[in-house]
Amino acid sequence: MRSDDAARSVIRMRTVIAGGHGQIALRLTRLLAERGDEAVGLVRNPEHTADVEAAGGRAVVLDLEHSSAGELAAVLDGADAVVFAAGSGPGSSPERKDTVDRAGAALLADAAEQAGVTRYVLVSSVGADRADEAGDDAMGPYLRAKAASEADLRSRPLDWTILRPGRLTDEPGTGTVRLEPSLGAAATEGSVTRDDVARTIVALLDEAAVVGLTLELLNGDDLVDAAVQAAGRGEPGDGSVDALEGEAGRV
Repeated sequence: MRSDDAARSVIRMRTVIAGGHGQIALRLTRLLAERGDEAVGLVRNPEHTADVEAAGGRAVVLDLEHSSAGELAAVLDGADAVVFAAGSGPGSSPERKDTVDRAGAALLADAAEQAGVTRYVLVSSVGADRADEAGDDAMGPYLRAKAASEADLRSRPLDWTILRPGRLTDEPGTGTVRLEPSLGAAATEGSVTRDDVARTIVALLDEAAVVGLTLELLNGDDLVDAAVQAAGRGEPGDGSVDALEGEAGRV
C-alpha cells in the first residue's frame, strides 16, 4: 500500500471548521480527532493555533472578514465537509454580527462551492425563525444575521443541515438530547451543553438523511445518535435513554 493510501485508510473524514477557536469548535475538533478524522480549525488570531492543535486539530490562520472566497477555497481543497461555528461574540457591534454571522457563513458557502465540498453544517440559534420579532438589543441583530445566513444556505446547491441550539451551557455533556424541526416554546426556555452540541454535529456529519433539514436542539431524553437518526426519518425522539434503562431493568 502506498503511504498516501495508508493515510486515507486512517483518516476517515477531513472537516474544516470556521470559528475554530470557539468553545463548540474546540470540542468538535477533539471529538473528530479522537475517532481518527482530520479537523482543520480556521482561526483569526495566530495566538489561538496552539489551542486548536492541543485539541488534536490543525489550525489555519484565516480571517473570514478579510479573505476572499478563493483564498478560503484553497484551504477547503480535499475536505469532505465544512462546519460554520463562528460567531462575533455577545459584546460585538451589530455591524460585526452581520460581517461574521451572516457574511462569514456565506463566504464559507461560496468557498465550499468553489472547492467542490458539498456537506455543510451551519450552527445557528433558536429564535432565528422569529428574527423579525426581535428588537434592537444585542439579540436582535444576532438573530437577524443568523436568519439571513440560514436563508442564504438554503438557496445553495449544497448538502446542508442547519442546527439551532438552545441556550448554551458549559456543564458536562449528558449524551442525551431533544432534536426536532421545532421545539416550540421549549426552545427558548431550555438549554443544551456545548459538549452535546459538538456531539450532535459529529452525528449530523455522519447521517445523510438529515441533509436539507433545520433542527432545534436541547438536552433531553434521547441518545445523540438515536435522536439524529430519528430526525432523519422525520420522527420525534423515542426516549432511547428510558428504553435502555427499561431493558437493563429486565435483565
